[in-house]
Amino acid sequence: MYDQHADLVFRYAYYRVGGNRAVAEDVVSETFLRALTRISSFEWQGREIGAWLITIARNHIVDLARSGRARLEFPTADLLATADERVGSGTVVPGPEDTVLSAIELRELLQALSSLGAEQRECVTLRFLQGLSVRETALAMNKKEGAVRALQLRAVRTLARQLPAPRGD
Repeated sequence: MYDQHADLVFRYAYYRVGGNRAVAEDVVSETFLRALTRISSFEWQGREIGAWLITIARNHIVDLARSGRARLEFPTADLLATADERVGSGTVVPGPEDTVLSAIELRELLQALSSLGAEQRECVTLRFLQGLSVRETALAMNKKEGAVRALQLRAVRTLARQLPAPRGD
């Protein structure tokens, strides 16, 4: 379970704690510890274990924010690891032009994301950045699937109005 979902939980935590790697790693550890202690209460229904882990991580991050042990906010820096950090994994490293364009596009996306409400931002993060299904997102956000679809639709429409048109080749 850890090998399959640790990266997903880390990316989610890293984003939610403002890019603080140490806090994100602590959140991952605590998430899997809590999951292990509560595994008997988990009801398996397919791929939902990832959503269950995200829910545990989300609740732990809320606990941290309430206790004041960590300053949590949505980042204005990069969400994802840079290409340099992934060279060893066999990923093709883009050229300098691609890197600059990607950075500009990412900055524009982050700026547009920051204008969304908290629920819309979390919905978009879970659906598109974390790759969760509508059902998994609904479970993680403790909402009905229809509510997640509505949040997603409103968020995507807002982002479409704010983001520039795609660049041509």
